[in-house]
Amino acid sequence: MIKRPLWDARIRESWAKAPIVWLCGVRRSGKTTLTRELAAESAHYVNCDLPASAQMLRDPELFYRECRREIVVFDEIHQLEDPSRVLKIGADEFPRLKILATGSSTLAATRKFRDALTGRKRTVHLTPVAFDELAAFGAATLKKRLLHGGLPQPLLAETPDPGFYREWLDSFFSRDIQRLFAFRAPEKFNALFEYLLRQSGGLFEANKAASDLGISRPTIATHLQALEITQAVTILRPFFGGGQKELTKMPKVYAFDTGFVCFTRGWDALRPEDYGVLWEHLVLEFLQARRPDADVRYWRDKVGRELDFVLPRGRGRVDVLECKWNPEDFDPAALKAFRALHCDGDNYVISPVAGRGYIRRSAGLEFTVCDPTAWAARSR
Repeated sequence: MIKRPLWDARIRESWAKAPIVWLCGVRRSGKTTLTRELAAESAHYVNCDLPASAQMLRDPELFYRECRREIVVFDEIHQLEDPSRVLKIGADEFPRLKILATGSSTLAATRKFRDALTGRKRTVHLTPVAFDELAAFGAATLKKRLLHGGLPQPLLAETPDPGFYREWLDSFFSRDIQRLFAFRAPEKFNALFEYLLRQSGGLFEANKAASDLGISRPTIATHLQALEITQAVTILRPFFGGGQKELTKMPKVYAFDTGFVCFTRGWDALRPEDYGVLWEHLVLEFLQARRPDADVRYWRDKVGRELDFVLPRGRGRVDVLECKWNPEDFDPAALKAFRALHCDGDNYVISPVAGRGYIRRSAGLEFTVCDPTAWAARSR
């Protein structure tokens, strides 16, 4: 069993703030493995997929009274008839307990939750294997991570297995989307999802997508919202405020994992020109893992100059992260145009070959070239 200390620490930090931690993440991201690891140490583990678990939890008060461990784990708790009641009784009547509940989506999307558990819970979003977790996965090199993706099973496989990705996409609709949102046309949902996977990282025009797919604009909007809620895609909104020449509405959409981007694009091996877009995805996943509360945006002007990620930090400060597989490919033109409008903040070129980092100057601008781990240490 591969340990993932980042997530273990994140869960324990959340327990210091609330008695319930909701561990969410896409299917097969490692939630069950993580919860079983906790259970092996000091937790009472309940697999809510089993019919016996529903019987055991018919009287939550009696169940909690019999618990001898301070941690209770409910894996796939949305399978229960009334999961919010089970969690609420545990939090309110047994304050000595720490509760961990898992599911594939956000708590708000799970229709069985009649109580939002306000003030009683914290959410931890488990991402695919992050850049700084690769060492724990042995032979999982960076290039392999880009091609295979960051779900543990395909990442550890010797070669990409198209059957894994196809089965995951099929079960995602039947086990997650249909149960949560009751959509009745899987062909429309899957067509949009695969469309977004193929175009991942690009600007998303809803009208064009509707025309290309033969799906109504309202259906596109509803399905896109479901994909965002279930964390299958990330929607980045544009950063603006310095003038009329900036994009203000059109979002960019990123898939949750590079392996599925490669699968839907038919990439069974990577060419040098493929690394850049996949590296951009991996940096975004790192930001989601290491800065889960950050308001990540992108910037683009009407001339077409663009910056990958922009992080507002308050009081007018805005940091810029430009992703480059090779830092020598960095062109400062977009950064110079951005800083003419938003002058205060730090500039970073995020590259896998930069290590701990160094300072460079170009076009009158100063920026730090470093890898994601070094960026996280510098930007605390």
